[in-house]
Amino acid sequence: MSFSEFEIKRYEKAVQTLINKRRPPEQVRDKVDLGFELVDQSVEIFETRAHWQNPSEKIKQPIAKATYVKSKNLWKIYWMKSDLKWHEYEPEFKVGDLSEFVTIVDLDEHGYFWG
Repeated sequence: MSFSEFEIKRYEKAVQTLINKRRPPEQVRDKVDLGFELVDQSVEIFETRAHWQNPSEKIKQPIAKATYVKSKNLWKIYWMKSDLKWHEYEPEFKVGDLSEFVTIVDLDEHGYFWG
């Protein structure tokens, strides 16, 4: 089941605030930038970069993901480890609202998302 139009707009606004805050300067965005997308019941934040062998090709590097669990009315938080698999974010794997996820990713107190 996907999100309603109202939920989509609300989630996009919350995550776009983070993206706008953390985006690199405009003059380098053709080389590196941040973005996000809603995929099924998840919001994924990623970095886009020019491919090192073909600068005209863009590659996505996942940063963070929050997946909504409707039956429990909560969001599960994941981070992309160097093994290229999603891992549960510790110490706070579950949050009640997407804005909490955005705050956790922005603050990155444990260095999982921004290094």
